[in-house]
Amino acid sequence: MIEFSNVSKSFWTGTQRKVILDRVSFRVEIGRNLGILAPNGTGKTTLINMMAGLEKPDEGEIRKTCNVSFPLGFMGGVVSRISAKENCRYIAKLYGMDPDYVEAYCRWLCNLGEYFEQPLGTYSSGMKSRFSFALMLALDFDIYLVDEGMPNSTDVDFNRKAGAILRERLETTTIVIVSHQPATLEKYANAAAVLRNGQLYMFDTLEEAKELYDYEAQG
Repeated sequence: MIEFSNVSKSFWTGTQRKVILDRVSFRVEIGRNLGILAPNGTGKTTLINMMAGLEKPDEGEIRKTCNVSFPLGFMGGVVSRISAKENCRYIAKLYGMDPDYVEAYCRWLCNLGEYFEQPLGTYSSGMKSRFSFALMLALDFDIYLVDEGMPNSTDVDFNRKAGAILRERLETTTIVIVSHQPATLEKYANAAAVLRNGQLYMFDTLEEAKELYDYEAQG
């Protein structure tokens, strides 16, 4: 599980303090896929980065009792000057996995062709997103963190394969997805929350969360 206990987080924007979380407590249980609705600019990426351990709280405690992935789209763990192949093998060793397996898996899923042997710094944003998603799925995690759902890719074959794998993972792992669009969460989440005004409101169903989210949007 991931547990937040009285967690606070804020940033100074230069003119005012922006509050992301204000003494928030909640728990992400294994086996209960959580979708978090949050308008752009409210801190959804900060929240998911805190779950991954990439950002620390100002106050409170975050406890994890399982293996939690890096967020989909996070490229901080890879090296831009080396190829996808070399990054796969490097990351696999960090996580104690077979480099041959991780390389083969990512090569198959990414479908990058000759670019798989080229430095990541030469990739388009879509190619980087595909590689990040493939790398995340190649590794073994109990909870997968996804920021804004599937990567924005024009590669139909990749979208089909990655979507099928993600749905299959729901049977044995837990996924946390944050998005500003309710439709993004409908395929994956069986519990939901709304982030607003520094608080996280938890609901048993996505429909209940959407009611609050839509009400706030209209207001």
